[in-house]
This record gives sequence, structure tokens and C-alpha cells, in this order.
Amino acid sequence: MLAPSLLSADFSDLKSALQTVEQNGGSVVHIDVMDGIFVPQISYGQPVVQSLRPHSKLPFDVHLMVEKPENQVDSFAEAGADWITFHHEACVHSHRLIQRIHSLGKKAGISIVPSTPVQAVSELLEYVDLVLIMTVNPGFGGQKLIPSCVRKIQELAEIRRERNLDFLISVDGGVNGQTLDSVLAAGPDVVVSGSAFFSGKLNWKNS
Repeated sequence: MLAPSLLSADFSDLKSALQTVEQNGGSVVHIDVMDGIFVPQISYGQPVVQSLRPHSKLPFDVHLMVEKPENQVDSFAEAGADWITFHHEACVHSHRLIQRIHSLGKKAGISIVPSTPVQAVSELLEYVDLVLIMTVNPGFGGQKLIPSCVRKIQELAEIRRERNLDFLISVDGGVNGQTLDSVLAAGPDVVVSGSAFFSGKLNWKNS
């Protein structure tokens, strides 16, 4: 599945960006929420998600790059998120938060930054719906993919087979026309692309 990130869209016309996603192979809308604390920049919040919700039938994966994500999941669920993905590094009680997301009727995702090993979330894999592997340090669009992070996708896929689990593996960061083949070869289920997608440099339909 292709999940274009609205972080690289024209913020003055996000409604049209949703149409671009739907018309160019997008299966999921990836919405990066930044708080200026967990990551340097600030992007957008619940009112933006709520205003966009009526304009697309695609699932919204809200990626919370925020401190204390447990304080945000209820309001983003109410705003229209379908999947809520938070960072393991930003939450002490990740299992509890996964339970909370599920209690709201939403799919729960957990993300790890490049410096965090897959093993750090091993005990959570049977509970989550999605694991997001960051292949850049989160906070800015247009960065170069860190090649060593791609191995985490393969590692997760192997764990999933060995333990007979069914979570989705997602990858986010630096996916473009030059890196797409190597990323796909590692076996992800969901590919997030921002800068390359909205600049037309990712030919997903021919991949």
C-alpha cells in the first residue's frame, strides 16, 4: 500500500492534495503530527484532520511525533483518524496506550526512530496493527534514507513469520525513485512517501 504523507503537500490546498493521493495510487493518507518538542517542527493538529475527514474515504493514519501521545489519542480519534501511530520513544506505557487506541475503535501503530532497535518493541508486536520503521530521523521532509534501517523491515518480517503474527510493516523516510526498489525488496506492507510523491518523482504505478 502507498501512503502519501501530507507533510509534503501544499498546506494552502490540502483538499486538492487528498484528490492527488486518491488519483495516484494512494491507499492510505499519512498525516504527520509534530509538536515542536519530540521533533523540532510543528505541523498541524486535530482541527486540520477534522476539516479534511469529509473529503476522503481513504483511511487516515495519524502519525503522532509528539511527547506524551497518550494525551492526544482521544481527540485525534474523534477528529477522524482511522489508524493512530505513536512513537515508542515518546511513551512509557506503550501497551496501555495500544489498549486505549483499540478501545476507541481505531487501529494502533507503533513507530521507532533509526536509533531504536526492533527488539525494543518485541513485546508489543502481538498487540499492534502496524509497526512503522523510520528510515530517516523524524521531523523534516525530504531527507535521505538511512540504508541500514531497511534491514529492520526484513527483521520484522522474519519475526512476524516465526511468531505467526499479522501486523503490517510500514516504512517512512527518503523513499523515492532511487530507493524504492531496495525498500520494496525488504518486504514492507505500507510505503510512506512525501516529497517524492508530491513532486512526481515516485512512479508508484510502475513499481
